[in-house]
Amino acid sequence: MTGAVPNPVRAPLRERASWALYDFANTIFSMNIVTLYFAVWLVTERGASNTAYSIATSLSSAAVLLAAPWVGAVSDATGRRKPWVVGLTLACVAATLALSPLARNPAGGIVALLAFFAIANTAYQLALTPYNAMLPDLVPPAEQGRLSGLGTAVGYAGSIAGVLLVAPFVTGGLGIRAGGRGASFAPTALLFLVFALPLFLFCRDRRLVPPGERRRPRLSALFAELAAAFRDARRHPGLLRFVVSSYFYQDALGTAISFMALYAVAVLGLPAGGEIRLFVTLTVPAMIGAWIAGRACDRFGPRRTLAGVLVGWIVGLAVVAAAPSLNGFWVGGVIVGLAFGGIWSAERPLMLRLAPPEESGRYFGLLALSARAAAIVGPLVWAAIVDGLSPSIGRNAAYRLAVASLAVIMTAALVLLLGVPRRVDTA
Repeated sequence: MTGAVPNPVRAPLRERASWALYDFANTIFSMNIVTLYFAVWLVTERGASNTAYSIATSLSSAAVLLAAPWVGAVSDATGRRKPWVVGLTLACVAATLALSPLARNPAGGIVALLAFFAIANTAYQLALTPYNAMLPDLVPPAEQGRLSGLGTAVGYAGSIAGVLLVAPFVTGGLGIRAGGRGASFAPTALLFLVFALPLFLFCRDRRLVPPGERRRPRLSALFAELAAAFRDARRHPGLLRFVVSSYFYQDALGTAISFMALYAVAVLGLPAGGEIRLFVTLTVPAMIGAWIAGRACDRFGPRRTLAGVLVGWIVGLAVVAAAPSLNGFWVGGVIVGLAFGGIWSAERPLMLRLAPPEESGRYFGLLALSARAAAIVGPLVWAAIVDGLSPSIGRNAAYRLAVASLAVIMTAALVLLLGVPRRVDTA
């Protein structure tokens, strides 16, 4: 675009490090709220059903599905990614903080809890679209896999740090009186904010579009923009097929994130507080997997790397579904952990191989739309299997069948991904 600031060969280390540190920050929220505490607390302590939680996550995903492509298109039209990341992060932090007084009040309504959770999760997910689109402004294409992998690895370090720093509020320690799972909400929000501050302060938008050249899409034109994005995606061979593949693997991945702790507690008898040790330990392989996948993307190509990652997911989920005890769950969990870190490391470089940098926000928005559409369906399918089949086949068998269904969905994603042109691995 005329007048746009050219993409630098490599942004200063301070900016690259601040971008990667945001992965550290947002993974604290993802691990502590989405994965570890909120669902287990809501179902086992507040008496909500799997279905109620699934509806909240699905509504949140529907909101992201509708808004993410528009956010991506606006950030492309203006070249301004950072204001979106900052504003949405602050919204997530505020909604997470609002959960805390409700958690301390035994009479706090389930509907209010689910509403604030949905708002926080929506803002967290929406921020990822402009955040991911900042990547091509930081390093040249040959180094994008490496920086993406570094961000993902740092993110898993954030999940470990977040769990360890919040654990005293949950279980007691360091002179803090144990407050249970509900006591995790406020400190998690504050940690997210603190570690996001370097991006707020040091990163800058480098591809700014002059005001006279901006064609800012109207919110009323959202559906037209979605149709145009799908139509224009056909100009880039393999892009739509990749987006459809991402729908399936994001379906399985998002459902696993939301319900795996509940599975470990309900089926395998993980004791109260044991989920902290479990997920801290399983996150270490995720860090290793993220780093390996990032390096593999630059050497072997992102498509081939992502295919290997999906194979790991399929094997790990099959082991988890069949595990007779926590020991077997640990084995499958380590495999899933290695593969889990690899998805984010390979997904971002693959999208950047398939789409031009100046349209990256738009197509990352399309990728987010695919992920959120999957996140609407995944939790509802899980709830239908667990709550619907438990009376006839038993609760444990229903939970195991739900996990096995995720392996089948990952297999569908792999088949689709293998149809993406191989040329992207040598671009």
